Amino acid sequence: MFAPRMQTFRERMTDAGIDVALLTDDDNVYYLTGYYDYLHMEFGRPTILVVPRDSESLLITPTIDLETARSSARVDRIAAWNDGMGEEWRTHLPSAVARARRIAIEPDHMPPMVRAFVDTLVSDDQLDSATSLLANMRMIKSTKELQLARHAGEVANAMMSAGRAAIADGVPEYEVALATSQAGTRKAAELLSTHYDDTDMSPNTHFLQIMASGETITKTHHRATTRIMRRGEPVFLCFCGMTNFHRFKLGFDRTFWISEIADESQAEIYQVALASQKAALAALRPGVTAESVHAAYAEVIQGAGYDYPFRCGRATGFSFLEKPQLVTGDTTRLEPGMVLAVDGSVSVETFRAQVGDSVIVTDSGWEAVTAHPTALEDVIL
Repeated sequence: MFAPRMQTFRERMTDAGIDVALLTDDDNVYYLTGYYDYLHMEFGRPTILVVPRDSESLLITPTIDLETARSSARVDRIAAWNDGMGEEWRTHLPSAVARARRIAIEPDHMPPMVRAFVDTLVSDDQLDSATSLLANMRMIKSTKELQLARHAGEVANAMMSAGRAAIADGVPEYEVALATSQAGTRKAAELLSTHYDDTDMSPNTHFLQIMASGETITKTHHRATTRIMRRGEPVFLCFCGMTNFHRFKLGFDRTFWISEIADESQAEIYQVALASQKAALAALRPGVTAESVHAAYAEVIQGAGYDYPFRCGRATGFSFLEKPQLVTGDTTRLEPGMVLAVDGSVSVETFRAQVGDSVIVTDSGWEAVTAHPTALEDVIL
């Protein structure tokens, strides 16, 4: 699937009048070549994908990752560089841009030291952005990508079920995180073994579990701690980082209570959050604008007397945030093949409720990718 993407990207470069693209965003490099690094950190060692519109592609990467690049990168050439030897990663860039009139970069993703060097090679009026070209290209998922999305949903569902089962009076939060990680890893391993030949792809979940309970419930991106959960308390589980199957990301959230709802005012707030997601999903279909879905969500929340806490949702894929966003100002029209995370939420001073799912936009509406009960009686454990 990588070669057709590279060809499509080159065609879009040609249409935009771009001679060469210098790409440094990890997700875009993977999207075009299949190359990535397990550590998700570069230690100051940049990797640069050079894509001329009409000649060989070049991957500039550290020698320490050369064997991984050789086995996974679908590129024409690989140039490895070593720490402190010669000009390091700078060696091949001057010749890559020497005859180019228009050079595309990712302004918000290029490491500052790489951008500083590029600025010594070309003038500002030669630079263009590759960001929108790739973002628009990645909006509509291929058949293979939609399979990844559905499998990522299976992993997410397994994690949510395991997390739900682990929540109980007297249990520390980290036990929930352990349960979700094990369930997600096992489901991912099952799917990889059954459906994929890529034996180098790890099934293990990563990214710290986002969850909050009791008085920490208003902390949106709180991590699992040693806090002991108690009867009557709300518990929030979020898998927006951990749902990362075969590098495909999704959004997925639920709010639960342990045995009962100690503060009955929380039930009303939860129902508004749930209604806001339902309104957004009712509005979601091909042809409508992204901002109109957000408007349906916000109207429910504001109509109940609350401020909406954040955008209704976002597109996902090989990045956690892709185009479009379900928010005021994004006039992108939804199309079949988009994958969207759609939330409902209400926040007040002492409580927040959130319900989130991922869906695929279809010809007539949407298909659920994640699934877990949301009715109030079903989330009291």
